[in-house]
Amino acid sequence: MEAGTVRGKHTRKTGIFLCLIATLSSAIGQKGDGCGHTVLGPESGTFTSINYPQTYPNNTVCEWEIRVHPSQRIIFKFGDFDIENSTSCHLSYLRLYNGIGPGRREIGKYCGPGFQRERVIESESNEVTVQFMSGIHISGRGFLVSYSTSNKSDLITCLDKGSHFSEPEFSRYCPAGCLTPFGNISGTIPLGYRDSSLLCMAGVHAGVVSHFLGGRINVVISKGITYYENTVANNVSSKTGHLSRHLFTFKTNGCYGTLGMESGVIRDGQIHASSVLQWHDPSGQFHSWGPERARLKKPGSAWAAFHTDEAQWLQIDLKKEKKITGIITTGSTLGEYAFYVSAYRIFSREDGEDWKVYKEANTDLDKIFQGNANNYQEVRNNFIPPIMARYIQINPVQWHQKAALKVELLGCQPFQPSLARAPVQPRPPLLTTEITPKLDKTTFTPDVKNNSVTPNISKDVALAAVLVPVLVMVLTAFILVLVCGWHWRNRKKTVEAPYSLIYWNRTGWWKGMKQFLPAKNAEPDDTSVRYTSSEMNRLRARNGSTLIQAETAEYAQPLVAGVTGTLRQKSTFKPEEDSEAGYSDPDGNGHYDAPVPEIYHAYAEPLPASSPEYATPIIMEISTHPTGTLGSVAASTFKSSSSTGPSLAGNINPSLPRTEGTPSGQTGYDTPKGKIIPVSAEEQVYQVPNSVSQIPATSDAE
Repeated sequence: MEAGTVRGKHTRKTGIFLCLIATLSSAIGQKGDGCGHTVLGPESGTFTSINYPQTYPNNTVCEWEIRVHPSQRIIFKFGDFDIENSTSCHLSYLRLYNGIGPGRREIGKYCGPGFQRERVIESESNEVTVQFMSGIHISGRGFLVSYSTSNKSDLITCLDKGSHFSEPEFSRYCPAGCLTPFGNISGTIPLGYRDSSLLCMAGVHAGVVSHFLGGRINVVISKGITYYENTVANNVSSKTGHLSRHLFTFKTNGCYGTLGMESGVIRDGQIHASSVLQWHDPSGQFHSWGPERARLKKPGSAWAAFHTDEAQWLQIDLKKEKKITGIITTGSTLGEYAFYVSAYRIFSREDGEDWKVYKEANTDLDKIFQGNANNYQEVRNNFIPPIMARYIQINPVQWHQKAALKVELLGCQPFQPSLARAPVQPRPPLLTTEITPKLDKTTFTPDVKNNSVTPNISKDVALAAVLVPVLVMVLTAFILVLVCGWHWRNRKKTVEAPYSLIYWNRTGWWKGMKQFLPAKNAEPDDTSVRYTSSEMNRLRARNGSTLIQAETAEYAQPLVAGVTGTLRQKSTFKPEEDSEAGYSDPDGNGHYDAPVPEIYHAYAEPLPASSPEYATPIIMEISTHPTGTLGSVAASTFKSSSSTGPSLAGNINPSLPRTEGTPSGQTGYDTPKGKIIPVSAEEQVYQVPNSVSQIPATSDAE
């Protein structure tokens, strides 16, 4: 009841809202029939010629009297200027005076294309008279002028756009009166506004400046987006926009969070209403549009008042004082019920206080907020300055069919100076003669100092905390240097085994690769390998002990480090012809030791690819063989061309008996074909057989 009584005192007709701008302007001073859009604030304002930006009419006149704080002067900046030229600006002109009344002094008289629009004019006092006169003319848009006090040197006009600035971030002062009937914007917060939008009008739409007060904007330029949506906020309707190169948005203080209507932080018991719409449909179903349904974006119906008068209200209890910076409203959001509120007032109060209506800045008029134009689109209104209250009431003054609302409040917790950290002030010494008692434990106070640790110890601890990591890093680096030096010194040392891998000389890489290519001569080669008597003696001296080869083996190419190739059968490896070509196995373990180190290589020459491959004969001394079969004669073995050939034994020549230590020149050898070829002792050689057939052993009797 209390709320309804207070609201009744503040009820006004909607006509107050329509003539609000004219009443505000006349409070400071304007007269004549040539005045256009005009908002004159205490610190800034904007005014235009009549019909701007269309051609102004003939024979019109208007005077604006502007007054600011006595300690300030006034600066003027032109957003547009197009007054037809005449001799000495006699017919049409714009004239500025220092002062108001008969004692005013002329600052300047302006007309024609020679006027520099970027020019800034500053008065000599805190009072200025602006006079516009139009005579007979053909064309001319007129002018738009913004003003502010002299301490707002970064003033811009209502026609400046985001594309007019190249800085990524900047701050400017917007004058009052930039909610003009001309110009447009595209976008919304927080996504941003298209760079072709008017900066100050976008600031009013975003809620960072007031249309009637002006204010400072902090702008951030960033990369544009492909689509800008249209929204309604603070009596400004943004339009749909498409791809742009850049966009801009505004820095704010961050006090624009939701206070809990949508999320449910505000409970149903904290929402009340003057009346509730209820009815039964033809099917008998009961419908109730109670205050608990007044939550933004909640599916279903909204709150709706049963009565259709201006005494209806929706009240929200925030439980404690909050800083309320804005409100978002929508209608029923149901297609079959086109209920919504198109205009409303805002009331607020604290505990034990009377309701206060939110008023226009610098006036005693109730502020009428623009509501919804349909039942589904969201509309935002910001409170500049913000409201500090616990209770908020929304009083519809215009609606469609039924007053129906869904609401969300914007704001934050108020700043509490008691929680701020104040600078510590030194406490004066206490003048007392009493002896302060000594307590074992005391509560914490800022003046109590902990003297249990001396300052020197704390310095030593801090020094150790710095030196220990430094020493650890130095020692670690020294150890790493030693390890790396040791590896560098020993990286080229290799172990040379009798048959270890040879070192790959990269400069002779192609020479090594030739060993893997097939032999050019593909036809059989009957070339004989002959050994002299001296070679035979050397072989017998090295093979004095009994050697038995259980299974003959082929010798393949040795692997070359870093080279992978296909080794051909029946081939041997010939090392590179370098300074070590005469190498011989010092241990005598190889079966292919060169008889003369200066002449022969450590490996045999490669055999033809198509001829059978034979191992070097190995001299065996079989001391346990029965007498009469082979006796003590040295036997020779050969490797057959087949994979599993039997070992061969030749006939023994009785005329060449073998004894221990007998010279190699007196030793006889069997040929693989079982025939004894008489040759001299100096020319005794082996004949490599072309084919091998097994010859049975014969006894001495044969």
